[in-house]
Amino acid sequence: MKVLLISANTETINMPTLPLGLASVAAAIQKGHDVKVVDLMAEKDGSSFFNGVIEGFRPDLIGISIRNIDDQNMENPRFLLDPVKDIVACCRRLSDATIVLGGAGYSIFPESTLDFLGAEMGIQGEGEATFSKLIERIERGADISGVPGLYLRGHGLQCERMFMRDLDLFPLPDADLLPLPSLKEELWMPVQTRRGCPLSCSYCSTGEIEGRNLRRRSPKSVVGWMARWREAGVRQFYFVDNTFNLPASYAKEICSKLIELDLNIRWWSILYPKSVDEELVAHLARAGCEQVSIGFESGSEGILKSLNKRFTLEEVRQISKMLSEYGIRRMGFLLLGSPGETRESVERSLLFADSLKLDSMKVTAGVRIYPRTSLAKKAIEEGIITPHDELLFPRFYLAKGLEEWLPETLKSWAATRPHWMIPDYR
Repeated sequence: MKVLLISANTETINMPTLPLGLASVAAAIQKGHDVKVVDLMAEKDGSSFFNGVIEGFRPDLIGISIRNIDDQNMENPRFLLDPVKDIVACCRRLSDATIVLGGAGYSIFPESTLDFLGAEMGIQGEGEATFSKLIERIERGADISGVPGLYLRGHGLQCERMFMRDLDLFPLPDADLLPLPSLKEELWMPVQTRRGCPLSCSYCSTGEIEGRNLRRRSPKSVVGWMARWREAGVRQFYFVDNTFNLPASYAKEICSKLIELDLNIRWWSILYPKSVDEELVAHLARAGCEQVSIGFESGSEGILKSLNKRFTLEEVRQISKMLSEYGIRRMGFLLLGSPGETRESVERSLLFADSLKLDSMKVTAGVRIYPRTSLAKKAIEEGIITPHDELLFPRFYLAKGLEEWLPETLKSWAATRPHWMIPDYR
């Protein structure tokens, strides 16, 4: 079967992103099929491009990966599915192939995204195994209703989704499926070592996308894959895992493998500010980690508890200090306006952020409401949304009394720190 896989994301925001997830699906299905991967980030003239690719390739099946639904900016939100709707319409005009949706953004809103974009079907969750099953059944003309995580437009979920426990069973893509831009030295290659998150932060959609149980690749397979890309000319990597240090023993093993191979690379990661000791920080530094993102979100213990965070401000302070002592740059995150937030707690958060003497900082005002989260339940209780609201179109929570004060306060605060603040992308 001829399968065309399209990464619909064209948002650079912080940096251009490579479609690792889509390429991983391509790696899983390429045996026995003619697979072509298209990254729209690299295409300037979409219309001419589609005419050439679709008419030249003539796919039997088209998969479209959706990374983001919106830009999570409360002040001026951008809904990112309108361009994807144009992509679906273009595919429909040029081909009779069945269109299947997938990706992280799709997995949060499977039914409503399918309805909005008008595709035939979509896959919620991990596509490596599920998409293979779907292709096999379509080829045989068999019943597709038993494909895990499959949604059919107008008919809903056909079979409960599944999560692969051993991620090493999923192949990682190489250069034939993840073509690189010409300037390899400027590229940051995404690396995913684990999926799933058991932390259940009040606002977070990760559990909805990847499941609640933490599943990991073996350090050997991860670092071996990075070594192959190093040979291909890539020197910069970023670990997209939301919690690179959970569990800490696994993070140390990844670092030890990198130190052992001495790849001469630079990389950054995201740390949950708990379970970080000096041994781990030393491992990070020796392995080439240049920057760490720390999502401490608030400088108020009460707000941290409300967000269901499992660390303390003192832990944040000690971890930040250790990273600085080992020469690792620190980027901080504040998420302001959640339930219980007051002017006093905001001011405490800003003072706390200042006290850390970070290298860079991102601040978000207002919290995007995602379905099936504690924040969504709270918003329903307070009448901000109703149980029937379509959250596909961005809605935000901002504690009462902060509507005008918070944006103005943050503008004044950021104005005196232009070298420190980074435009927000969440």
